[in-house]
Amino acid sequence: MQKTLFSLAAAALLSACSLAPVYERPAAPVTAGWPQGDAYKPAPVAADAKPAADIAWRDYFADERLREVIALALANNRDLRVSALNIEKARAQYGIQRAALVPSVSASGGQNATRTADNMSAGGQGQINRQYTASLGVSYELDFFGKVRSLSEAALQQYLGTEEARRAQQISLVAEVANTWLSLQADRERLGLAADTLKSQQISYELSKRRFAAGATSGLDMYEAQTSVEAARNDMAVYTAQVAQGENALALVVGTVVPAELQQQQAPLASVAAMAELPAGLPSEVLQRRPDVLGAERRLQAANANIGAARAAFFPSISLTGSAGSASSNLSGLFKAGSGTWSFLPQINLPIFNGGANTANLKVAKVERDIAVARYEQAIQSAFREVADALAQRGTLDERLASQAALADASQKSYRIHEARYQKGSESYLNALVSQRALYAAQQSLISARLARASNQVTLYKVLGGGYQ
Repeated sequence: MQKTLFSLAAAALLSACSLAPVYERPAAPVTAGWPQGDAYKPAPVAADAKPAADIAWRDYFADERLREVIALALANNRDLRVSALNIEKARAQYGIQRAALVPSVSASGGQNATRTADNMSAGGQGQINRQYTASLGVSYELDFFGKVRSLSEAALQQYLGTEEARRAQQISLVAEVANTWLSLQADRERLGLAADTLKSQQISYELSKRRFAAGATSGLDMYEAQTSVEAARNDMAVYTAQVAQGENALALVVGTVVPAELQQQQAPLASVAAMAELPAGLPSEVLQRRPDVLGAERRLQAANANIGAARAAFFPSISLTGSAGSASSNLSGLFKAGSGTWSFLPQINLPIFNGGANTANLKVAKVERDIAVARYEQAIQSAFREVADALAQRGTLDERLASQAALADASQKSYRIHEARYQKGSESYLNALVSQRALYAAQQSLISARLARASNQVTLYKVLGGGYQ
């Protein structure tokens, strides 16, 4: 029996051949650098700035309330929970496939009892014969051509690809939560602006009504002031609904009820949206660290390993089965001297004709590999475009935000002048109304510009591979 086990172990060491093609990473179907031009010239970033993939999301987002909301989402989001369970499933499947690489050992024991009929026994009296057995069995398939190893490698890459999918899911979730939360803060700021505008216009409206009642002005000023009041009241209703919808969207993406204190606006959007500037880096570095690209490459490697398994099906498969144990007609003599037994059953299976199934399976494996290559290249191209788009937007947002802030400031000064002149009766309310509407529009656009810049920072953090830690 010892010789048999030694033979199995030696055969296991010999079975290390693989027919899978040598894996080579396909060339990236994108340029070596990001696009250049006026749209790609943002403010300079510090030379020692960390890449996005090296910055934990807790360090990237400055607002403590936002960090708490993200932590709630990571703990309660159902999509992320499914991704984690898929990892457990893939890990178990890999364990099943990997188990085929080592010999299986089993122990068995039993009793076999038979009774001979009276009319078939000498002396006309039936007899009962008993046999007790106990054995240890070892079985193993010699993997001379790497079929088992190729299948195990494919399962490993599928498992690792599932982990990358979970990382990508978390990165997307962090970005989605941040953008939803920032949009909610922007809607709350718009609602506050509409409320302040309504309050201001109601004062002007009351003044115009008193002047009209005193005969100092015509009804035109009063009705113009009323239009401004009603427009602000309409915006109040619109933004109130948007805030409620934003709260619902935030609860959905987080996966649980978000405490009110984490949703209420406690500071202007410009201060809560503070984030670090990120270096763009080189495409080769960024794209190789994105989990969606890494996941696509894992799937490509799995398809490459499946070709090895399909090729191995053309060659013989050899399996070795051996057992050693004890047998006795009496239970008490089962392990005594002279009761030893053993068996050794080598088998070989040589495929001769199966209607072309092996050839078809090999062709399927090669086509699946080609499909995986195309999807890997597509993942790189999509990632490249996402980063390029985010960089293009980043390069223009600072100028847009500065010009919008200057416009809002100029509109504020213009409105104050016209409002003061109207209060003194130097001009009609029409000029003040036009100026007020321009100020209101400029302030709303300034909020949108601040939200766009904050969303761009979140998006850039996401597409550069940040948000997993």
